[in-house]
Formats: sequence, structure tokens, C-alpha cells
Amino acid sequence: MENTKEMRKWLDDLNLGHPLVIAGPCSAETEEQVLGIAHSLKDTDVSYYRAGIWKPRTRPGNFEGVGALGLKWLQKVKDETGMKTATEVANRAHVELALEHDIDLLWIGARSTVSPFIVQEIADALEGTDKVVLIKNPVNPDLSLWLGAVERLSTANIKKLGVIHRGFSTYEKTKYRNIPEWQLAIDLQTRFPDLPIINDPSHITGKRDMIFDVSQTALDLNFDGLMIETHHDPDNAWSDAAQQVTPKTLVQIMKDLIIRKESDSEAEYNAKLSNLRAQIDIFDHQLIETLGKRMKVSDSIGALKKQKNVAVLQSNRWNQILGAMILEGESKGLSEEFILKMFKAIHQESINHQEKIINAEI
Repeated sequence: MENTKEMRKWLDDLNLGHPLVIAGPCSAETEEQVLGIAHSLKDTDVSYYRAGIWKPRTRPGNFEGVGALGLKWLQKVKDETGMKTATEVANRAHVELALEHDIDLLWIGARSTVSPFIVQEIADALEGTDKVVLIKNPVNPDLSLWLGAVERLSTANIKKLGVIHRGFSTYEKTKYRNIPEWQLAIDLQTRFPDLPIINDPSHITGKRDMIFDVSQTALDLNFDGLMIETHHDPDNAWSDAAQQVTPKTLVQIMKDLIIRKESDSEAEYNAKLSNLRAQIDIFDHQLIETLGKRMKVSDSIGALKKQKNVAVLQSNRWNQILGAMILEGESKGLSEEFILKMFKAIHQESINHQEKIINAEI
């Protein structure tokens, strides 16, 4: 993929002086709701007003959007507030209707990005457009699939491109609605540093009280902006109620976020240091989650050993693990001394877990 510098020209031309903010309700519900929220956001950092017009849900039977009628409401938003408008498109018909109603920014959703057939259909319908087009990551953590979607749109002579990081689906129960998998987004930035990347903390967290922390992490990782779902009455929203914030809360979030500027060498140093520390924080959280999962497996082993009346310490197994991990650690640039200390600590914690289970009274 070439000329990624040209892809971010649309963002640079906005000359914002702050991160790009795309905000508005998850779903357009009524004309009054759409216009009311828009007027609350018109004098804030919000540059693009978003509203979901077509909302295919995971399972049928829930509210699936007002359809094309909502596009007329977005036209009124632009006329009355001057804000640019944004919505999701998932097929050629959506694209044609959105262009007909002069929507300024179109994004491709995570469920669409997984299908090259859908992405190609949208790319063909948008060929040569001067609208901004953003591609959300696919629901599964597949960087090639994500970049493939960008390449299809770039090949269709669409210049104003960018991506949205909204997290990834998982069967595991975590504190996130969609796990961030920050490293995947970092890899994308490393490969294509000029490709604009927007963070969607609403869909990552699924909880409004976590939006600030995820937004700050994104900015520390040099993301270009945020897409935050905003509603006057979040608790009674027709879709994704738990992850939406009020316009007042959004304004406060933007005030409280720390924006790293690079106006001189000292500021550049601090910005780079913050970026690297943010990456360290991500890996530390991943380590704790992995160790927690490992100890749950140890608990299961302890229960099995208790059932069969087997001793906790199995020396042969322990020596095999240690030898294998020392070799693998060396291949990653880690010293034998470090591997020994770390795995002895892990092994001891595992023994503690198993002994607690074996010695527990029935």
C-alpha cells in the first residue's frame, strides 16, 4: 500500500489543534433526538456527528435502525449546526443513499470488514469519492484482513482513508465488551505510520465509566482521534445504552484527557516516552491476565491430583518445563537467570494453589 501520507491529508487539512472527535448517538431514534444531541455538541471539540441509520444486530428482533429516513435528519444536523455528518454503510444501497444525502464520512463496520466480498462491493460503489472513509477492524484479530480492506478502498481511488480500532470479539469473559488487543493496532501504526487511526472506546469497553481510561491509552499511543457514542438519555437509548455518555460527560472527558504535543525536543521526548510506557502498561495487564488463567488451570490440576491422591510436586514435569522455557527465553533475548527467577515464582504460586485445594476439607 503506497502514498499513506496522502491518506491523512484530509485529517491534516482540518487543522484542529486537538484529537479528531466523532460523536453522536449509537442509533438515530427520532428527529428530535438526533437534532437535540447535535445542538448540544455543536460548540465542542466534535468535528463529525455520527448516528447509526442501519443497525443490524447480532440477533434479530432488536431495534435495527430507522433506515433512510434518518439520513434526512442528518442533513438537518449539517444545516442547523454546521457539523459534518457520519454514518455506517454495509452495502451498495447504503452507500448510494448516504452519498445522495451528502453524508461527509462513511465507515465500514467490524462485521462488514470480515468479508472481502462486502468490502469490495462498498469500494466499487465509492470509487473515486471525495468523502472520508474509515474502516473498523474486523471482529476477529486479523491484521491482514483489516489492511486488505484498506487496500481495496485505496485501489478504488479513494484518497481520504483511515481506520477505526474498536476492539475484538472473544468468547472469554473480560472487563471489556471487545478486547482491545492494543498490540495489533500498534503493529498497524508501525507498518503504516501515516494512516489515520481512530479509537472507539465505546465499543471496546461497553461501559461508559471505562471510556476515559481507554481514550487516554489511545492518545498515549498516538491515535489521531476518538469515536464516542453520545446520547441525552443514555440509560433509555434504543441500542447500546450502557456504553453511551451524555454530551456534558463527553465535554468533560475531552477536558480531562492529557494531549501529548510535540512542539519541541523536550515535548517530543515526553510524547515518545508516554507512548512506550503505554505499551508497557498494556503488556503488563496482558501478563496478569495470562497468569490468572494459568493459575485457574493449576487449580484444575490440583483438583485432579486430589481425586487420584497424587503428590503436588512432580519433579520430572517441572524440570521439563524449566528447560524448555530457558531455551525459548534465550531465543527472545531473555537471560537464563531471569527465566529461572520468574518461573520459580510462578511454579511456587502454582504449588500454593494446588496445596490449598488438596488440603481443603471436603
